[in-house]
Amino acid sequence: MPKMKTNKAAARRFKITATGKVLRKKGGRRHLNEWKSADKKRNLRGWREVAPEFTKHVLEMFPYKKYLR
Repeated sequence: MPKMKTNKAAARRFKITATGKVLRKKGGRRHLNEWKSADKKRNLRGWREVAPEFTKHVLEMFPYKKYLR
């Protein structure tokens, strides 16, 4: 039986915590930042938890999720 492969696109976009939460980056920081307020740009920083209805789908792309930290 060959090894299962992790979806590399998902591995770059998501992070799985030790407790099993799936985190994502917030969108909207790539371009047109000159016209966004500092408050808006500050609120787009960091990681947020993936919505509960999508976590099952995201975790299917990580067959070895216990090794991702």
